[in-house]
Amino acid sequence: MNVPPKLLILVGTVTGTAEQVAKACELVCAEWVERIEIRRMDELDIRAFEEDALYVICSATHGSGDVPDNARRLYESLASEPRYLGHVRYGVMALGDSCYPQTFCHGGLRFDERLADLGAVRIGEVFQHDASAGTQAEVEGAAWCRSWLAQALQACTTNAA
Repeated sequence: MNVPPKLLILVGTVTGTAEQVAKACELVCAEWVERIEIRRMDELDIRAFEEDALYVICSATHGSGDVPDNARRLYESLASEPRYLGHVRYGVMALGDSCYPQTFCHGGLRFDERLADLGAVRIGEVFQHDASAGTQAEVEGAAWCRSWLAQALQACTTNAA
């Protein structure tokens, strides 16, 4: 796999926190790829994964461990319009609150499971931020994303050789 020219961060958010995390990631990763694009998941479907890009799913958790309302269409299309996504390399930033241990970070984890089922390849571990931890999601998420991007670019370069 060649190194994609773009990092595409797909954002599922309820309160805007996931979008703020994505913007922090954009700032700390800007020099590493040609382009970074942040897209809210509103109105997206499985075709969002047709681009030549590295993908980061940045998703809050809503309700009883669900994906946010603005992410529902994309999430559901992964089941209703399934296709092989073996070309997709992605990372997941899952936001949640450990006050709800049964559903902690399930918004992002659900995307991870569904993408893996379609053959997409996750790079690295899922980042899980706990709103009850007293840490800033933007700071921790940006640090994770920079480390993840270095790992993803290395994996792409190694696979291209």
